Amino acid sequence: MGLDMKEFLILAGRMITILPLMLAATLFMGRRSIGELPVFDFLILLALGAVVGADIADPNIEHIHTAVAIILIGLLQKLVAVVKLKSRKIGKLLTFEPVIVIKDGVIIHKHLEDIQYSIDNLMLMLREKDVFNIDHVELAIIEGNGKLTVMKKPSKEPVTAGDLHIQKAGADISYPVVVDGKLYEEVLDFLQADPVWFVEKLQSAGVKNIEEVFFAAIDKERKITLSLKEKPSKDLPPVIH
Repeated sequence: MGLDMKEFLILAGRMITILPLMLAATLFMGRRSIGELPVFDFLILLALGAVVGADIADPNIEHIHTAVAIILIGLLQKLVAVVKLKSRKIGKLLTFEPVIVIKDGVIIHKHLEDIQYSIDNLMLMLREKDVFNIDHVELAIIEGNGKLTVMKKPSKEPVTAGDLHIQKAGADISYPVVVDGKLYEEVLDFLQADPVWFVEKLQSAGVKNIEEVFFAAIDKERKITLSLKEKPSKDLPPVIH
């Protein structure tokens, strides 16, 4: 059997109504749900997979319906791509905004909460960028596709030991001591750091209670990197799509 006009209109109507619902659900779930794809491209691939999978799994589905659905999805994707190029306002509605999560070595706790990223997610992504000390980061941004972009401080840009004609020292790593208000004394033991000394350092930085600390780390030179839960976000540069 072929595809009559009524069936074609029903199929087109389903495509037009279901993709906006999928878009709203994906935006609600957050950028971690889409991997490294732009939101709408992720939905297009998801829809294509569902259509093709249903055709393969259910012999009662006619191939002509699947073929028309694939063509409609491809046309819709092309139309949206053209519209996004002509209108940045519409393009911004179909994706996530970039979000600054680290500024001058300080984690912006509220921004992490807004995009539903945990400190563990952030630390993993930093390590994937070969960043083991947050204090080295001048700016870190979670992009619309969920990836992390990192700009290191100028003094921490990579330089080879051969460039300086020196023997390379050990890696510059900071070790998390406080994560989301919880103190890990085993890290202090590993670094042979006195807990009393650490608490005094926090107090000298204006911290009255360990629960105020979102993240704190110490390197082997006893330098502390500190990010507070309620620290206001000031002087953040605007990030444009």
